[in-house]
Amino acid sequence: MTKSGQRNRTGRTQGSLTLLAGVIALAGALASGSAMAQKLDKVVFGTNWYAQAEHGGFYQAKAAGIYEKHGLDVSIEMGGPQINGLQLLVSGRRDIVMGYPMANVKAVEEGLPVVTVAATFQSDPQALLAHPDVTSLEEIKERNLDVYIASSAHTSFWPWLKAEYGYTDAMAKPYTFSVAPFLANTSLVQQGYISSEPFAMQKGGVTPTILLMANFGYPPYAQSIDTTTKLVKENPDLIKRFVQATMEGWVSYLEDPTLGNELIQKDNPEMTDEQIAFGIEKIKEYGLVFGGDAQTGGAGVMTDARWEALRDFMVKAELASPDLNIKDVYTLDFLPEQPLLQK
Repeated sequence: MTKSGQRNRTGRTQGSLTLLAGVIALAGALASGSAMAQKLDKVVFGTNWYAQAEHGGFYQAKAAGIYEKHGLDVSIEMGGPQINGLQLLVSGRRDIVMGYPMANVKAVEEGLPVVTVAATFQSDPQALLAHPDVTSLEEIKERNLDVYIASSAHTSFWPWLKAEYGYTDAMAKPYTFSVAPFLANTSLVQQGYISSEPFAMQKGGVTPTILLMANFGYPPYAQSIDTTTKLVKENPDLIKRFVQATMEGWVSYLEDPTLGNELIQKDNPEMTDEQIAFGIEKIKEYGLVFGGDAQTGGAGVMTDARWEALRDFMVKAELASPDLNIKDVYTLDFLPEQPLLQK
């Protein structure tokens, strides 16, 4: 009788026991894996535009398994020009969305049950883009240049430019969401994200002057993480884990964006390697994620002082009621307990 066939005290052969142990171990592993899969909380997250570098931390958190590590099964749904993220959030078709603090203020004033729980970007990446001979926001007003802006600008940065720099509504022209007019007209100024439109302009032969309004005092955060008051009340732990995982995603993305970029390009095949690289460069250069308070407070950080500054601006610009309680708009309860700093 071979060694593998020797019997033990129970009368089973050693070979049978080994096989049985293997089966039990495999079954246990499968059961454990199944249980882990069942424990993942499903989250539908909506971005504010087509997939791009500005969304890198979210895509990295999904692609690198960071959301799963925190017990989340996150589906990322792209935004676009015809998609109203807040509407989808309130209707229950999204659990969490990428928002904009000023829009959230208005939503709360209108009685919508939404709340901001973190800020991806410490500065609004919206800038005025001018031809190289223009060097300041003041010069645009002094020369009375046409400024192409979207309709939404009239309830965001345009009132700030009017109040701080004396811009007039006569200077504002409808933005066509194209850099073609800018390239064709050397006296034209237009709005644009620092990580997007300047790239297209450079490809068209013009390196624009980038005037990031946040550098001159424009107060809002950008790409905020917004959810419903209902979800905050019913599942605060889920919100906490989502914010934590997302900010870990941003740390990872800005260290090595490979995984996130693959997923971005899968969702948005028109996004080129060159465009993504430009976007990441500008995110780092202007400290959108890790600048300002995030240098010490870590990714996603928000402060009462910044929100009060936003409130003061909006009330002064008659964009919000003087009766607004700004603390109805946001909460600091879900920020990472330990600051997540750039590596």
